[in-house]
Amino acid sequence: MEAAKSKGKKLFDQIRNVLRRKHYSLQTERTYVSWIKHFIRFNNMRHPRDMGKEEIESFLTHLAVKQKVSSSTQNQALNAIIFLYKNVLELEVIETINAVRAKKASRIPVVFTHDEALNVIEAMDGVTQLMAKLLYGSGLRLMEYLRLRIKDIDFETNTITVFDGKGSKDRVVMLPETAKPALIGQMDKVKKLHEHDLTRGYGSVNLPYALAKKYPNLSKQLGWQYIFPASQVSRDPRAGNLIRFHTHPSTLQKAVKQAVHVSKIYKHVGCHTFRHSFATRLLENGYDIRTVQELLGHKNLKTTMVYTHVMQKASQTVKSPLDVGRVP
Repeated sequence: MEAAKSKGKKLFDQIRNVLRRKHYSLQTERTYVSWIKHFIRFNNMRHPRDMGKEEIESFLTHLAVKQKVSSSTQNQALNAIIFLYKNVLELEVIETINAVRAKKASRIPVVFTHDEALNVIEAMDGVTQLMAKLLYGSGLRLMEYLRLRIKDIDFETNTITVFDGKGSKDRVVMLPETAKPALIGQMDKVKKLHEHDLTRGYGSVNLPYALAKKYPNLSKQLGWQYIFPASQVSRDPRAGNLIRFHTHPSTLQKAVKQAVHVSKIYKHVGCHTFRHSFATRLLENGYDIRTVQELLGHKNLKTTMVYTHVMQKASQTVKSPLDVGRVP
């Protein structure tokens, strides 16, 4: 039993090492490790080297049929398993997986009207209100937004640079003029907090890739500090040192949920709804769809095209038969 535990621990050490070498995010690392553990437990703790196509198909079918996961969740599990076999075990990747596939839902995004978005923002205050303003005003994904650092803001050009966004892509988005005063105030708070951390022997943040080794003092520079830092320092699960991470996603998620309730909005909405609403407003205002695609950081134009269905211009101009009077 001890030998099996040691062997399993070694495998997951290998998985984490490869994920970090390939610069996957901590969030992706945790997700992939979780799915691989789930896959191994489903197959009675057998080592992945002793399994193959049949076990993978059985696991994915179980997810779709028994657990009724979504198509995206099933694909996430498959991606984790393929990563394991291809990049860690260095075994041949199975091209065709004949599992029962979860049905891909055909849904259009739920969006706020402009007034609803403003009402939700006005029902918030402090730092979470600023966060919501930038979500609606810049169209960032929640994690892209939380990972912003002071150096990523350019007040001269009113732009925000997103480094290493989804798909490992960089892009530039607009900085809303109305959010600048509050953002400048937030940066002043970060500067004071950082100076306080330095006096206590802290002041470091986690850095992407191998920058910490190449530039040992970079992690303590003000420009690399998160704009929305966590309230406490904590231990970096990768490096082991005490650093100050960005604030947890739940901070904004809870605040948005409460603001939606106060605003008496009964749609199924959340933080990501601001991003959907950002894209819809731009299209309604006549901006080119390629421009919107670039601002959102979509790889495929089809992903952006979904917002053309949300605009609902036809449903607003076509009169319902019930509202048509009797023919004389």
